[in-house]
Amino acid sequence: MLMLRRGLSLKVFRKRAEEACPREKAKQIMRPDDANVAGNVHGGTILKMIEEAGAIISTRHCNSQNGERCVAALARVERTDFLSPMCIGEVAHVSAEITYTSKHSVEVQVHVMSENILTGTKKLTNKATLWYVPLSLKDVDKVLEVPPVVYSRQEQEEEGRKRYEAQKLERMETKWRNGDIVQPGLNPEPNTVGYSQSSLIHLVGPSDCTLHGFVHGGVTMKLMDEVAGIVAARHCKTNIVTASVDAINFHDKIRKGYVITISGRMTFTSNKSMEIEVLVDADPVVDNSQKRYRAASAFFTYVSLSQEGRSLPVPQLMPETEDEKKRFEEGKGRYLQMKAKRQGQAEPQP
Repeated sequence: MLMLRRGLSLKVFRKRAEEACPREKAKQIMRPDDANVAGNVHGGTILKMIEEAGAIISTRHCNSQNGERCVAALARVERTDFLSPMCIGEVAHVSAEITYTSKHSVEVQVHVMSENILTGTKKLTNKATLWYVPLSLKDVDKVLEVPPVVYSRQEQEEEGRKRYEAQKLERMETKWRNGDIVQPGLNPEPNTVGYSQSSLIHLVGPSDCTLHGFVHGGVTMKLMDEVAGIVAARHCKTNIVTASVDAINFHDKIRKGYVITISGRMTFTSNKSMEIEVLVDADPVVDNSQKRYRAASAFFTYVSLSQEGRSLPVPQLMPETEDEKKRFEEGKGRYLQMKAKRQGQAEPQP
């Protein structure tokens, strides 16, 4: 935090504080069309609000200096946990803060609080970290440089650089292993991968896009959550809610007029959770010069709930093919890794 030093006016102090840690805040009341039949707000709705806040603050920062105008495009969302459900009638408080900038990217950390306006009770529902890159308005394939931020401590810049290098490496690894597609099965049995897998085909229209003709990251994430939710509901046939989302990687832009296919398949189940892989493929149907390509990918984790909101056992997935068994073991590894991490965080500190 910046400290108000003697001889430094309050006006100058506030200006420097804003430069050091730009922030954005927004509020929105949750309505029936934001929620499922049980009254819980869709995870995709919350992800869309998170991305909108991140896009606003990063675009504003990237245009804070004289130079070529740009728009910030979402490149990656780190793992996001849904810490507490949000319900119809509650107010979502979304706050975003820029925490690191590299030469060509911006890290934004977003917090979401839910408020019961009848009782005044507030609770933290989500924390997310997003990465954006500034694209030129004259040429959206051109990435511009990001204005630097002023760090109050040298350690903040060093910690941010480590996060930047880690996400960059993981994003490249994910892109290279994303070549497979979801194939439909014939007469699949219950509890198999083919039984619950789902796909959604969507024509990208103007309302899905920025003013510059490519899709909002939040729109894509909302569609991904809808497909993952259908897969989870088909598998367990109960009310389901989003528990967490592993890193969402955006490999390439999706333009207006493209057709996107969002495919989801079950990869792993534990006793009380299920992991769904979601793939987004873009098809430039009216552009013969470009082929269909992988635009985004992520793993969503869901839990099954009773009508009273209690956790229910999840039917165990029955992988059949060698690829399904391999994905099951990979999902099990991610599950055990996160379980160990949560247990380590829960241990009392000496």
